[in-house]
Amino acid sequence: MYRLVLGTLALSTLTFLGTASAADLRRPPPPPPVPAAFNWTGCYIGGYVGGAWAQNDPTFTDLGNATFRSYSGGIVAGRLENSHSWNVGLDSSVIGGGTLGCNWQPVGSPFVIGIEGEAGYMKLEGSAFDPLRSATIAAVTADVLGSAKVGDWYGMITGRLGYAWGAALLYIKGGAAFVPMQASVLDQCATVAIGCGNWLTATSSSTTVTTGALGGGIEWALAGNWSVKAEYMFIGLGDRHTETSCSFATLANGVRVGGGQFCFNQEFQGVHTAKVGLNYRFGPIVAY
Repeated sequence: MYRLVLGTLALSTLTFLGTASAADLRRPPPPPPVPAAFNWTGCYIGGYVGGAWAQNDPTFTDLGNATFRSYSGGIVAGRLENSHSWNVGLDSSVIGGGTLGCNWQPVGSPFVIGIEGEAGYMKLEGSAFDPLRSATIAAVTADVLGSAKVGDWYGMITGRLGYAWGAALLYIKGGAAFVPMQASVLDQCATVAIGCGNWLTATSSSTTVTTGALGGGIEWALAGNWSVKAEYMFIGLGDRHTETSCSFATLANGVRVGGGQFCFNQEFQGVHTAKVGLNYRFGPIVAY
């Protein structure tokens, strides 16, 4: 009887183990873990290179003074030439600099918001002579030179709003821009015998403008927390920002021309910029 009980127990154990082993062999393997979705949250630092060009040429306007309707040409009798304008073309410029910013993307949302600071080099400059010359003294040599410059540096503080498709981010960007501008008018020729006017003057103005900037771009995340971007920005410069420079005029012998200082307006318009950049984001490395 004892042997019968032991045999029954042994047979039952072997049957159970065999059934369990067969069930294990038929069970499918567990699914692989779902990789974490890419998230743009984090602060970053980066650099960029690109180009800038003026929307339109700056316009210089000869305003004259209290006695003479304009400066150009220079005569000693009553002014015959009216106030007038001429354009000064600006060369395009290479730009380059750095960025520092932070992004936040809520978990489960495709929207990304952020703030970014940008500072770099930009210099658009040019000069052109006033084509109007005094007919009264038969002046034939252009001698009133207008010069303008936007730069040597610039900066921006902007907000970003983007929509992400995984590791790709399409965004718009806007905020404040800070741009230095300079303008001057120079006349160094008072020799009537060679066709110049008979006055001399030198004016200058310099200011740093706080204005608006708007644009956007696309950014692609790479491995190791790196990303590359392509971006366009428009700097408004107050949409026709105007500077005024004034100075007295003199004859070649140093005698001051009457009527007070001669003044010139210089109107600047917007600047377009385009760049490519590389950013490094500080934050956890996430799967793609």
